Amino acid sequence: MYQKILVPLDASDVDHAVLQHVQKLAALCGSSIILMHVVDGWAGRQFGAEAVTPEVQADLDYLHQTRAHLLAAGLTVDTHLAYGEPGKEIIKFAATCGCDLIAMSTHGHKWLGDLVLGSTASQVQHNVNVPVLLIRSKPAPTAP
Repeated sequence: MYQKILVPLDASDVDHAVLQHVQKLAALCGSSIILMHVVDGWAGRQFGAEAVTPEVQADLDYLHQTRAHLLAAGLTVDTHLAYGEPGKEIIKFAATCGCDLIAMSTHGHKWLGDLVLGSTASQVQHNVNVPVLLIRSKPAPTAP
């Protein structure tokens, strides 16, 4: 069903939710995974791949550790580090990497939160030509 799954990560606790789902989905479908992270700090936006900062090294280490974990589970995994604005870079890479699914965690903001904070997931889902699987990183609040 899905041969190549692109998984944009933000190197935070929200990644755990999508990684759990993607690990199972990739095993079930025999999919390969591309882990992607976008360095979006000042140095990354200004200097791109020329940026040499502790942030960039930490991001690379995170991608490599996450890849190692998935490889240990028997999955096929590649990584991609991009620089700039996350939504734009994910959209650009998705158009060239040959993925047939993008799986992302969301922070679970409500409409106003997305409007104020911006929503990378919303930007991606409206600007790609492949399905986007959005996994909420924390449970939705229950009604009283």
